[in-house]
Parts: sequence; structure tokens; C-alpha cells
Amino acid sequence: MLYGPMTHPQFLRALAAAGHGSKVLLADANYPHTTGVSARCELVSLNLAPGMLDVLQVLEVLKRTIPIERAEIMTPADGETVDIPIHREFREALPDVEFGELSRFDFYDAARSEEVGIIVATGEQRLYGNLLLTVGVRQPGE
Repeated sequence: MLYGPMTHPQFLRALAAAGHGSKVLLADANYPHTTGVSARCELVSLNLAPGMLDVLQVLEVLKRTIPIERAEIMTPADGETVDIPIHREFREALPDVEFGELSRFDFYDAARSEEVGIIVATGEQRLYGNLLLTVGVRQPGE
């Protein structure tokens, strides 16, 4: 199911074990990386320093490594509609992917599900910079 330029051995191994319907969480630096996922979820730490590496940098490599079927973003818990610039950037980076929105606590519940097999801790500093991706199906010829 893998294709592309990724070279991180642990991340590649975790992705190779994932299949269609598995989920990957690209988490910002504020996310609870160990308590915000299930106990069996594999943590890939790419948070070298604040701002390094950010979610969009990881996404650029990841989208050339696996097929992405769906993306879900975290929104404020109070249901308030606010402009969150990083969400526009996520949509621009994945123009052909269906997006869903989950309020903060619903997002945490979704991230704790058994389908989330990988959490990537990034150095992303922007609020609501979390992206939950569903692995798609590799098409013939890819």
C-alpha cells in the first residue's frame, strides 16, 4: 500500500502495518500524545522543537506515501464558528479529499478509537492543528 519518498523507518513500518480504513493522527504540539489515543496506538515523535516539523510538512510527505480517503479536523468545543487558518491550508493540501469536522471533545473520542493506529507528534504550534486521516485504497497501477 506504500508509495513515495518517506524515509523514516518507524513511521514506514507503522504505515505498512496499516490498511484500508486505518487512521493516522497528525497531532499538534498541544495534543495529549499518550492519553489522547488508545493504548495500542503507535507514537511517532517528530516534534524536534517548537515549529519543527509542523503538520503540513509531515502531510506533504505522507500524502505521497499513502492514499488518503478522508480527513477530519478539530473545531472549538463550544460550537463557535471561527476562522481557523490552518484548516484552509489542510483543505488546500488535500483538494480531492472529503473533510469532516469534529468538535474538540468529539475529536478526542474519535482519536481514542481502535482504528487510530498511528499518532504523529509534530512541533505544530497553531491551535487546532490536528488532522485525523483515514487510509484509502491503493489503486491498480499505483
